[in-house]
Amino acid sequence: MTMSKLRPLPTTGALTGILEALAFFRDPNFAQRRFDRLGNVFETSMLGQPMVFIQGSKAIADLLSQPEAIEGWWPKSVQQLLGSHSLANRNGASHKARRRVVAQLFSSSALQRYSPGIINLIDELGEELKAAKAPLPLAERMRRFAFSVIATTVLGLEGHDRDKLFSDFEIWTKALFSIPLALPGSPFAKALKARKRLIEKLQEIVNQPINSKGGLDLLAGGLDEAGIPFADEDLGEQLLLLLFAGYETTASALSCLMRELLLNPQLETWLRKEIDTLDWPPTPEQATMAYDPTNAQRLDALVKEVMRFTPPVGGFFRRTKKSLILEDDIVVPNDRVVQVALIASNRHGIGDLDIFRPQRHLENESSLSLMPFGGGERVCLGKSLAELEIRLMVVGLFRKLQLEVIPDQDFTLRQIPSPSPRDGLLVKVRG
Repeated sequence: MTMSKLRPLPTTGALTGILEALAFFRDPNFAQRRFDRLGNVFETSMLGQPMVFIQGSKAIADLLSQPEAIEGWWPKSVQQLLGSHSLANRNGASHKARRRVVAQLFSSSALQRYSPGIINLIDELGEELKAAKAPLPLAERMRRFAFSVIATTVLGLEGHDRDKLFSDFEIWTKALFSIPLALPGSPFAKALKARKRLIEKLQEIVNQPINSKGGLDLLAGGLDEAGIPFADEDLGEQLLLLLFAGYETTASALSCLMRELLLNPQLETWLRKEIDTLDWPPTPEQATMAYDPTNAQRLDALVKEVMRFTPPVGGFFRRTKKSLILEDDIVVPNDRVVQVALIASNRHGIGDLDIFRPQRHLENESSLSLMPFGGGERVCLGKSLAELEIRLMVVGLFRKLQLEVIPDQDFTLRQIPSPSPRDGLLVKVRG
């Protein structure tokens, strides 16, 4: 292609980006409104940071096919709260070394090891819901479940230690996408203090005997990019990222899935026709495969549609290390932050993509390319564990219980840090 055919980035014209940043946090259709006006690739400014938004399979494929031209990036608040050692904040050899070590926690054999503990947690939740005298917030229970899987099954924590970690983790999570100013009493200041306590606890866990650590023996002997064993602080920050990656996104996906099922009786009936044919609980040997797409096609379609319609992460970031070309003719300069806008992209195209309809994924013509766990070389390591938790939870709860949602509550979704029903999705067991 000749240089004369290339064109500069379409832009909103924002300079300081103050109003753009306010609109971004307040308007769930922020990106879509600008895509409609400027096309699938546009640039704006967020508090002085040039930011390129992209949607559509062509633009995203172009970006991810040039790994030598991009690197990982997160907002300053996330960078500081995760820490400088964190896998999420590393690039190049140091990123690959840490990714290789942490990936061992999500191998097929590791998932099989975790499965009995996950099934026990689901059965415990079912008994709690049965015994409850008043409606319970199901979204909050999904959060506790997702956290417990990591804290108990992987880290080996129980009781008070797990609850204390959860309390600090909730404080830390709420400030991840906030303004990184540690003013006294601000969410970010509270999150920094919670982070200090979390890292201290995680380092304490690392130093305990291996046989009491759940899955942490899988990290034993891990080496950094220089061939040196990881320091406790380094491992502590990887475990903090593990908690976030395995908790927030899974809890969000489960909460949104339950919301769709409980607000749409016809959808629940459609799914139950399949679930009623499945055994619960699965044997430990079969747990990772019992409800996979081969054995539970409707469940697979439902999970895919939740991930498409309300992805647990609205987008992911990259930063350009040199100029690159998207959609054949748009030049993105060096040192630009690029956000892949998943929500807008998942509804971009021909057909009824603005409607929640799982059946589309069972149709031969369905060719949607979904990336709820990111894409390219930095795809989320916890993807397999999250999918296993979701499938086990849906089958386990709906094989045991008939739930009904309490009316007169706010079913709309708050979006930050991940989508979740505002009033917690209050439910009770149907009599």
